[in-house]
Amino acid sequence: MEVSNWRIVILGKTGVGKSSLANTIFGEKLYTTSPTLTSETRKCQAETKSVNGRSITLIDTPGFFDTETFEEKELKSEILRCTSEYATGTHAFLIVLKVEKFTEQEQAVITKISQYFSEEIFKYATVLFTHGDQLDEGQTIKDLVHQNQLSGDLVDKCGGRCHIIDNKYWNNNQQEEYRSNQATKDNR
Repeated sequence: MEVSNWRIVILGKTGVGKSSLANTIFGEKLYTTSPTLTSETRKCQAETKSVNGRSITLIDTPGFFDTETFEEKELKSEILRCTSEYATGTHAFLIVLKVEKFTEQEQAVITKISQYFSEEIFKYATVLFTHGDQLDEGQTIKDLVHQNQLSGDLVDKCGGRCHIIDNKYWNNNQQEEYRSNQATKDNR
């Protein structure tokens, strides 16, 4: 059965670039972003557009560890409320991480995601790293994932699905060979 509208939930810590990612996927600015130190996404926002002939709904969620906007209970309630609004379900989850050290806080985000949705979520999740321009010269996503056992374990939990995006390059179609935006389980 062909899915007529793909629903994708974007999850991650505050400030990793979830809203910018959604704007890049849709090729226009539908989600609010800001270079300030405060979070812009306070409520879930769902937008539907056609991408390469396929209808996609991207659901941008408030960030984990946004201490200014939400108490833990409120954040969980908002994320679950938004994802449950789509009665026919969510088809995929993008777990967004920034190209930086994978710390205890990133691990805590993954723990919270599994608590909110269960371990089952990882069967439908892809890890997506933002700020790909911060990769060292010649570094690949394979190198990045293998720098840390926790990030490698997360990608494995997600069936090896892992991508990287660099809005500065991808928005201008300036992808370079070594900055390939995906790594499958076979080539990690």
